Amino acid sequence: MSTNKLEDMFDDVPRVSVSKYTAAIKKTLEGRIPPAWVIGEISNLRSQSSGHLYFSLKDPGAQVPAVMFRGQASRLGFIPKEGMQVLAFGEISVYEPHGKYQLVVREMQESGEGRLFKEFERLKRKLAEEGLFDSERKKPLPLLPLKVAIVTSPTGAALQDFIRILKRRNWGGCLHVFPVKVQGSGSSQEIENAIRFVNELGGYELLVIARGGGSIEDLWAFNEERVARAVSDSSIPVISGVGHEIDFTLGDFAADVRAETPSAAAEIISSAYIETMDRLEVARHGLHDSLVDVLAEHRRELERLGRALKSVSPISALERAFLRLDELNTRFGSAFRSAVYDRRNDLRGLERRLRDQDVANRISRLRERLDRVGRRLDRSLVERVVSLRSRLDVAGATLRAISPEATLKRGYAILRDESGAPLGSASDAKKGSKIAATLRDGRLALSVDEVELDQGESGGN
Repeated sequence: MSTNKLEDMFDDVPRVSVSKYTAAIKKTLEGRIPPAWVIGEISNLRSQSSGHLYFSLKDPGAQVPAVMFRGQASRLGFIPKEGMQVLAFGEISVYEPHGKYQLVVREMQESGEGRLFKEFERLKRKLAEEGLFDSERKKPLPLLPLKVAIVTSPTGAALQDFIRILKRRNWGGCLHVFPVKVQGSGSSQEIENAIRFVNELGGYELLVIARGGGSIEDLWAFNEERVARAVSDSSIPVISGVGHEIDFTLGDFAADVRAETPSAAAEIISSAYIETMDRLEVARHGLHDSLVDVLAEHRRELERLGRALKSVSPISALERAFLRLDELNTRFGSAFRSAVYDRRNDLRGLERRLRDQDVANRISRLRERLDRVGRRLDRSLVERVVSLRSRLDVAGATLRAISPEATLKRGYAILRDESGAPLGSASDAKKGSKIAATLRDGRLALSVDEVELDQGESGGN
């Protein structure tokens, strides 16, 4: 019979401390067991004041301790309860001081025995392999969408939040709501039909599908294959604003842009609008200032032209032409009478000299001289008349060029009041009075609706 001690039987087995042994277990478990989705029922739920959740996940065959730290727990879209069936994603960790392993939960969803999640993963892989989620298929969003269609429940909070954000940001576009059921029987069919109907209608720059947060069962309509394909087939850019930040649906992957919430979708739509409106406002102020400067310059130019116009107005020119014509007529008459008077005096002197000399010779010489004088007088008179006639023609042409008729032909009009007197100033007209405008080819009867005087003028109606 052997007398060896029990410990002598295990001489070849290493001896380690508890700490090292636990560390080896930790390294082995954490290094070889990858993160996974674990389906189970919550039990022994404890919520600490720190915000951390401690519980166990169990099924009929086993249970595993679990912890969910405050950062992840605060983002849950539901309140965990004792006995609730959940789908938890996390990794194994060993808490060395107690030698205890536990599941560190990073994300958790209510679960219907994992069937929906498995179906979600299957459809996601299938559609991804077909290329429905490829970035090359994504369409760019319009820079400034002003005609937007939204497919959502007309009574849900998602629509109200969406509209509230657009109103708060003063979005100035047109929003059309296409009402659908967003969960329950037939909801996916309604969503698909609405997306395809919006595309058939045309005219929309952007399509939004929206729903508030919820469990995977609540959001399942947006995970249906028919909805994902309708989103992918849309010729209109699509924003998916379904659920909360942690919720993902197949519609999100198929959409051109995923918004974390319906409110975030509204912010995406209105951001470019706000930026553009701000730029337009700056441009409007700059344009206004430029126009004010231009108008001021034009007003000064008009005032200068007005002063110049007064000096060359048709009436003033006509009056000066009349005066010039009268002057020329008077000078012509005076010159003619003076010439006749001089020639008559010459003839009388010749007659007297004729009487004092030999009549025949004197008459002959005088006749010759008279003939010469007569020819000179004729030439002088003809030249004088031609000269005066030429000046008169020039004056007449000048008069005709500035006459009212010629002025009217250049596009001007003569305004007269009801008595027929010309209007020389806007202040001569009264609001409601009748005036007549004479144009080159007729007359117009006008009614004065308003009288505006230039700056510096007084009076007015």
